[in-house]
Amino acid sequence: MRFQTELVPARLIRRYNRFLADAVLEADGREVTAHCPNPGAMLGLKDEGVRIWLEPNDDPRRKLRFAWRLVELEGGHLAGIDTSVPNRVVKEALTARAVPGLATYSGVRPEVKYGAASRVDFLLTEPGLPDAYVEVKNVHLRREGDLAEFPDCVTARGAKHLAELASMVAAGHRAVMFYVVQRTDCARLAMAGDLDPRYAEAFDAARAAGVEVVCYDCAIARDKVTLRNPLPLASDLRAVHGSGGAGWRNPA
Repeated sequence: MRFQTELVPARLIRRYNRFLADAVLEADGREVTAHCPNPGAMLGLKDEGVRIWLEPNDDPRRKLRFAWRLVELEGGHLAGIDTSVPNRVVKEALTARAVPGLATYSGVRPEVKYGAASRVDFLLTEPGLPDAYVEVKNVHLRREGDLAEFPDCVTARGAKHLAELASMVAAGHRAVMFYVVQRTDCARLAMAGDLDPRYAEAFDAARAAGVEVVCYDCAIARDKVTLRNPLPLASDLRAVHGSGGAGWRNPA
């Protein structure tokens, strides 16, 4: 997935109102307001003064001329903050049959209705095979070492998706929860049970019901983001931390 225009560096002033961020462009010192395509808590990614990368646009239909795409991390690593990117990179990989275990499916249909008034991110079909329902989740929380965690805030919608995937397994289909780690400094995935205990419980129940779990990280550059390597689940699937950040709720 390539960005539409060349990204420009800036320094973050603040992220606010969930979908807005103020920043200072490094090129000329202008202060601009950028769209923040992420309603989550963004723990560790929105500190004042952090170097970020913005995508400019000249579309007269858009109110804001910049959109926040990347955050620079220690050690030259990058994190993507756009929650729409994982679906786009997964679609590219599924269409190219580049995901082992799902490569036998030629039909890739996005946003198909299923469950209780929901839409699954992708429905995979192939004659002679059970349909595969694939739900994609964006992961960009890291609090310790190389451990990626999900979610970064309370997500009732996410727990609902897990239950609906389990119901697809009960109906004779395949169901896959596909976690995309949108940062380059992680090597494992765990559930952030201190931030959303109900999601962690729903995750355990879904796995016990036969829902498959897939996790990949991304190759992130200033011109594109692509699916990279499969990551394992941590041996201890529950990350143990304090309660900081647990009060943020994602209405989505």
